[in-house]
Amino acid sequence: MSAHQGLVVLARGGYAARGVIYLIIGIFALLAAQDSTKPKDSHKSLEALFSQPFGYVLVGLVVAGLLAFAAWRVLQATRDVDHHGKEFKGLVIRTGLLAGGLVNGALAFFALGLLVSGRKSSGDSGGGQTKDLLASLLSWEYSNVLVYLIALVPLGVGIAHIIKGWKATFEKYFEADEDVMRYVRPVSRFGLIARGVVFIEIAVLLLVSGSAYKAMDPPGMKDALDALQNLPAGAVILMIIALGLIAFSVYSFAQAAWRKINMDVPGVSRS
Repeated sequence: MSAHQGLVVLARGGYAARGVIYLIIGIFALLAAQDSTKPKDSHKSLEALFSQPFGYVLVGLVVAGLLAFAAWRVLQATRDVDHHGKEFKGLVIRTGLLAGGLVNGALAFFALGLLVSGRKSSGDSGGGQTKDLLASLLSWEYSNVLVYLIALVPLGVGIAHIIKGWKATFEKYFEADEDVMRYVRPVSRFGLIARGVVFIEIAVLLLVSGSAYKAMDPPGMKDALDALQNLPAGAVILMIIALGLIAFSVYSFAQAAWRKINMDVPGVSRS
């Protein structure tokens, strides 16, 4: 297999793994909207996957996919695979891609910890150390400023997703004919906008709690979905967002199948 073919497999496997994670989150959120359970985040979704028959194999495949996706994101950011350029807008996009790579890499290592420990929960395998580190950071006198700055990340990602979905700018990265895109386009737009809403809500939760933030787990997707569920007509809102997250998983699977991965990458030969 050539370096370029390896790059293609790396990227497509990564997009597929992200699709699996968001499919599980979307299904749990849909069940929560019907009062069957509570929404789950990426970590809880991996634990749920682990508890299924052949869970070790399934989580192992997702670990490989997430590591591949993290590597692909880092490559997109550092080698400018998609040609975003070095202007301010391009650098912002590439920084976001790098952050996404780090997050997916961390999620992959969490899943790897499930495999190594053989547990269905992170338990004591590093969780205490993470909370101790978080407590140290948040004990700083101006830790609320740090929280506000961190909140800008999901806020920016959320706004970018909504714009990307609304304008359907993702189409330029697809290698699919119109017969395929007529189905992929509306589902992808819905999925991107829904994910954007969730990220903006995470940012709002951070901003609202920033002035009195203590050593606790920072709000994530589960908290955002829980908050939606507690709104008036929350079950309906949560159901719409849940369907949107499932749509985002479909968008990820579509990227695995049809995204352009044949860009010119410095130092990577096509042959």
